[in-house]
Amino acid sequence: MATSDEQATALPPAALRDLEGMVGTVLVGEDTGVGLRIGIACSRFNGSITWRLLEGALAGLDECGVERKDVKVAWAPGAFELPLVAKGLATHGAVDAVICLGAVIRGETGHYDLVAGECAAGVQRVQLDTGVPVAFGVLTTENLAQAEERSVPGPANKGREAALTAVEMFRLGRAVTI
Repeated sequence: MATSDEQATALPPAALRDLEGMVGTVLVGEDTGVGLRIGIACSRFNGSITWRLLEGALAGLDECGVERKDVKVAWAPGAFELPLVAKGLATHGAVDAVICLGAVIRGETGHYDLVAGECAAGVQRVQLDTGVPVAFGVLTTENLAQAEERSVPGPANKGREAALTAVEMFRLGRAVTI
């Protein structure tokens, strides 16, 4: 379920339709994953959370029509290592898009800031360097309760959202020839 902040900042439902009358072309990625091959780079650290994110991602891919036989899951020790695993999947994994799943939960040291920031930067770099869409499904939370809330089964699961993003970005990339 969307929070009130998410509802307040969401794109109005009619906006894209209205935009079609104002510009020549509106490109939006489709949500069909039929025929797509998806790689998932998943962190073992905070594994009870990342397992729930993985279940959400698989549910999201099911919704899009991606066949389970076309999903490849690779496990990294932690979130810091996810970009290298994502790069391997993007360049050698014969996949159309990659989903990165992990959970970085703030602790008592500066470790959180380093791991979260470098993971995000690395994932972005893989996407830009390879041209393969890489969805960021890595939670960066203040505490375990926030991580649990974002990994519950259902529509609010951030793994599911990352899966939908990966499929949409692949389709949008085809439309704009990224």
